[in-house]
Amino acid sequence: MRDINMTTKYEPTSVEAGRYDSWQEKKLFSPESNKVIQGNEPEPYAIVIPPPNVTGKLHLGHAWDTTLQDMIIRQKKMQGYDVLWLPGMDHAGIATQAKVEQRLRAEGISRYDLGREKFVEQVWDWKNEYATTIKQQWGKMGLSLDFDRERFTLDEGLNKAVNKVFIDLYKKDLIYRGEYIINWDPQARTALSDIEVIYQDDEGAFYHVKYPFTDGTTFDGKNYIEIATTRPETMFGDVAVAVHPTDERYKDLIGKKVMVPLVGREIPIIADEYVEKDFGTGMVKITPAHDPNDFQVGNRHDLERINTMTEDGHLNDKAGKYDGMERFEARKAIVADLEAGDFMLKVDPIVHSVGHSERTGVPVESRLSTQWFVKMEPLAKQILDMQKIDDEKVEFVPARFEDTFTRWMENIRDWVISRQLWWGHQIPAWYKNKGTDEEEIYVGAKAPEGEGWERDPDVLDTWFSSALWPFSTMGWPENMTGDFARYYPTNTLVTGYDIIFFWVARMMFQGKEFTGQRPFKNVLIHGLIRDGEGRKMSKSLGNGVDPMEVIEKYGADALRWFLATGSTPGQDVRFTYDKMDAAWNFINKIWNASRYVIMNLDENTPATLPDIAKLTLADKWILSRLNRTVDNVTRNFDKFEFGEAGRELYNFIWSDFADWYIEMTKETLNSDGDKSPVQQTLAYVLDQTLRLLQPIMPFVTEAIWQEMPDQVDQNADFAIVRYPMVHDELDDPEAEMSFKSLQNLIIAVRNIRSEAGAPMSTPIDLLIKTSDENLIQIFNDNAEYINRFAHPKSLQIDAHIEAPKLSMSQVISGAEIYVPLAELIDIDDEIKRLEGEANNFRNEVKRADGKLSNKKFTNGAPEAVVAAEKEKLSDWQAKLSATEERLNTLRNTK
Repeated sequence: MRDINMTTKYEPTSVEAGRYDSWQEKKLFSPESNKVIQGNEPEPYAIVIPPPNVTGKLHLGHAWDTTLQDMIIRQKKMQGYDVLWLPGMDHAGIATQAKVEQRLRAEGISRYDLGREKFVEQVWDWKNEYATTIKQQWGKMGLSLDFDRERFTLDEGLNKAVNKVFIDLYKKDLIYRGEYIINWDPQARTALSDIEVIYQDDEGAFYHVKYPFTDGTTFDGKNYIEIATTRPETMFGDVAVAVHPTDERYKDLIGKKVMVPLVGREIPIIADEYVEKDFGTGMVKITPAHDPNDFQVGNRHDLERINTMTEDGHLNDKAGKYDGMERFEARKAIVADLEAGDFMLKVDPIVHSVGHSERTGVPVESRLSTQWFVKMEPLAKQILDMQKIDDEKVEFVPARFEDTFTRWMENIRDWVISRQLWWGHQIPAWYKNKGTDEEEIYVGAKAPEGEGWERDPDVLDTWFSSALWPFSTMGWPENMTGDFARYYPTNTLVTGYDIIFFWVARMMFQGKEFTGQRPFKNVLIHGLIRDGEGRKMSKSLGNGVDPMEVIEKYGADALRWFLATGSTPGQDVRFTYDKMDAAWNFINKIWNASRYVIMNLDENTPATLPDIAKLTLADKWILSRLNRTVDNVTRNFDKFEFGEAGRELYNFIWSDFADWYIEMTKETLNSDGDKSPVQQTLAYVLDQTLRLLQPIMPFVTEAIWQEMPDQVDQNADFAIVRYPMVHDELDDPEAEMSFKSLQNLIIAVRNIRSEAGAPMSTPIDLLIKTSDENLIQIFNDNAEYINRFAHPKSLQIDAHIEAPKLSMSQVISGAEIYVPLAELIDIDDEIKRLEGEANNFRNEVKRADGKLSNKKFTNGAPEAVVAAEKEKLSDWQAKLSATEERLNTLRNTK
């Protein structure tokens, strides 16, 4: 045996140490490396990484997302594509600013104490700290990123792209500035888009309040009307009460006036179709500055807009004595005063859905504000039209997510893009005489000439710059001949279903608008990582898992294997440490099988296709199974069915290669005969298997491959060797069928030994009854395998064997197996066992017969499928007949 540098057990820490640094030093992940190695002009294939936020360390979801991308990129590189995987990070405006402000608050400082310039310096320090951490984590994961092309959503190049897009959309009248009701985060003091609001059930109440008539009118014998509200603190902004125009109950009240409690201000009762007659009392108060629906009602009736709340969630001077009170404290005081003033009719506790800021978690306010908006209808229509054209559309995987995307785009609202933050792309707009009737607005990349211009202090929504990511990172708009010309549109986007609206949709409409093309050809949607109980991982539940801690214990390859094979596209995956144990065990199996193979190779054993003429049945079988595995794994990768690809690999490696073929080679390897055909087959199968695994397990496969003698790609690095290809000459269905018969025989004998409690050391006679000449030849030609794996003291293969009365038996396709074990078995137990087998065979016959009796199946299914079902029926019938015959014999012996 050869001496090799492989421990007896897989040790991920030593296997992975230093490898990633070596890959980066050699620049194996740059497109240039692939061009040089292949020596031609390969087809380009590009992915841009979904840029993680620089708000903290990567979590398990990032690990899943990037593992899938890395697998795709590594396989394509090995297949000879000119691949580019472009890395980068997102400045994540509101999220990062919130983190830095939280750190400052712990030090007793606010951003206003520092001022904009010094605060932004603090955020850049934060960014640099966490960007370094994220890159180290990417390295631990083994991601094949081209760091020479790394980008950041707030770098100078992206700022130029952002400004151009803003200015161009403004000139096309697709960006406008206006006063509207928007979602407002009182903690971050910024506007939010609709999809940055997360709804959750909160405890609250319906407060039923009297609004007295001011002119002596009575209704239902009362001098007031009843209004129910969940937010009494907004009543100081009430400007009307509305009823439905056709509501007969209130037709005589339209035009009457009531008083806002605690304020004494008079407001009219108006009619508007917005009101639902059958909901509550059929009367609603109208507060245009604090409710989006009321805002529309106010516009239709030319009502005043009274904003009663400050940016940080306190009531303002419009709220009278409650001026300066925090909104929820004010609510308590207002409710108490309503009760004391006899205005409160009743309070009904409820649980209702309340919007919360996705970033800070605080309840969101609907607030009247002047903001910048993108006009979405024409941009959405452009994308919906594009999705109807096969050669232009983005393919969603799974396809069902296109329906989700389409429904959202069809019902899209204008996008509020301005944010009242200091961290982000500052809006390229200047004002003169802001807030007056003489206000002027200038939009441009640089300040306009002349005095008196003031720049808009707001920044753009993070997603505005992220929406440009696929093309702004490639040099657009300044360099249209380099990476942009070669790699755009990109090939595949990998992302979670939770940001289809946030990011995927916006990249699609911005890409189409500014490049005339889709930004990517495919979008692979995965689910969420959940804990073992199916719960979403979160800090509040304390069930989060640090991928770096998992890697430290199990290794990156084990984590990658779990993430790669854990689910189908679009589905969530549950993380458990039992699954990680299983992943490590699988790699240890690969390690030990590889170690055995490499130790038994000669120094000059080539990992090339052996001479098929010199091969045994087992050799031909394993090569045919390898060929089938290459085909299935490649096809499943192309469909992004990584779970299926993983199952193919697992079954081939663990069962076919390790448990069967390697065991069968031991007879030859321990003999004095010619070992070279078997050694070359072992070397070739191991080499090709490692290449199939490399996209999923890059560290351990390279470590093993480097121990192999006489490598085919002697001067290449394993990261860029060629991916396995299907070889038609290796397809051998006959060898697979023959070997299957041999396997069935060996398994049957092992089952008999197990049933009888007869270990391998117990001598047995083995009788094989078959009239199938092909089977007789297979068993005779491979008697050494039968002797090795069944351990008979005598072996008889014949069509005319008389079954011993006291024996155990098994029926396999085409043959009956008998083992005389009179002293080891109980006839009653054997009859009972055979009755169970016969019942199973009977059920299979009934199932197959029923299927073939169904004309819908026989007429509708492909001819080959029907033929296969008929073959199964014939096989089950033969097994049932042989078992029943054996039962009759045993019963007659009693």
